[in-house]
Amino acid sequence: MATAVIMPRQGQSVESCIIGEWCKKVGDTVKAGDILFTYETDKAAFEEEAKEDGVLLAIFCEEGDDVPCLETVAVIGQAGEDFSALVPGTAGASAPAAEEKKEEAKAETKEEKADAPAVTAERAIGISPRALATAERLGTDASLAAPTGPNGRIIERDVIALAQSGVRATPAALKEMATGLGGRLSTADLESAPAAVAAPAAAATVEPEYTDNKLSNVRKVIAKSMHASLNDMAQLTHNSSFNASSIQAFRKQLKAAAEKDPTLPNITLNDMVMFAVAKTLKKHPDLNAHFLGDKIRNFSGVHLGMAVDTPRGLLVPTIFNADKMSLSELAKAAKQLAAEAQAGSISPDKLSGASFTVSNLGMFGIESFTPVINPPQTGILGVDCIVERVKTVNGEIKTYPAMGLSLTYDHRALDGAPASRFLQDLCRALENFSTLLI
Repeated sequence: MATAVIMPRQGQSVESCIIGEWCKKVGDTVKAGDILFTYETDKAAFEEEAKEDGVLLAIFCEEGDDVPCLETVAVIGQAGEDFSALVPGTAGASAPAAEEKKEEAKAETKEEKADAPAVTAERAIGISPRALATAERLGTDASLAAPTGPNGRIIERDVIALAQSGVRATPAALKEMATGLGGRLSTADLESAPAAVAAPAAAATVEPEYTDNKLSNVRKVIAKSMHASLNDMAQLTHNSSFNASSIQAFRKQLKAAAEKDPTLPNITLNDMVMFAVAKTLKKHPDLNAHFLGDKIRNFSGVHLGMAVDTPRGLLVPTIFNADKMSLSELAKAAKQLAAEAQAGSISPDKLSGASFTVSNLGMFGIESFTPVINPPQTGILGVDCIVERVKTVNGEIKTYPAMGLSLTYDHRALDGAPASRFLQDLCRALENFSTLLI
């Protein structure tokens, strides 16, 4: 019995996913566990496995399509099996109707000239809107492209490949010289085409003046969120610094101990900063909160967002109840979340729910910056690099390692004084880090 392959739901907040790549094509034999296709949410990428053995009878979505969760995207069954009842958007299409359509397509194919390209009426219709738009921009006839999409559909990459092959005539010019069935170009037309139409391959290699790159889904989400953040909030940033000698010395001790005992966790300076943030936020509830317009939601636990740079863009996984964790537990959770985010396999449920966020650009040598709040949070801490500074001690000028901190807060939720007190308390905690461990 034919079985529908549906678009999975990854996380409670995900309504649709985008098809990435089909790893199987119609007619392929598949085994349970074979990868059928890849798909992505606005934050992570996944692979969908076949749930049973059989033949891939149909594919209903092409690469790049945004498909609602739980909608049928393909069918697995036995060769020749009727699957009309599983076609999305139909109430069980009849097999006779499908056969009739197939016979019509065969009849039209027989009427074409022997030298005409195999472009049937069904294929002419099977061109994605994106492919048509690209063909118009590049001045090519999309119907001449060799289809690689699902069910013989012409998609954008097919049109690009056609343009790169050397055909540079506009659709109007192609129509004038076409002698094939229905006004289509035949092979003979292309062979007799002037050089202006069949441009030499060298012309296709000319470097373009510019290229337009589509925004990824992650980039679109980031753009929308950051624009809304700056547009809707009254954001202000305070900058401060602290003497990092204490955390540097503690880090040095941990590193030396780890060399003797490899089972000890790897604790970084950023882990220590996040640990101190989680402990300090408990005394500053207005920064461990969401601003909801007519009310402020204060959280009893600290759910710490951690900005992570990934190949797909900025992701912010959440360390839930970070204030209840030991330093080693927090460090382990942070590394695991960062690895999942960078691999693109993180669950969307782990990318929401933060009550405060930490963003570290210190490794890039950034001495101060203005982090942008993730709404509806009321604050975000930027962690800067360590620089050598001087101070006077008993009349003598001495140097010390200073780490910068940049706190952006929503002035609608709290004022400058309480925001400054949080920054002050955090600096003190980091300068006396060992007391946090008691």
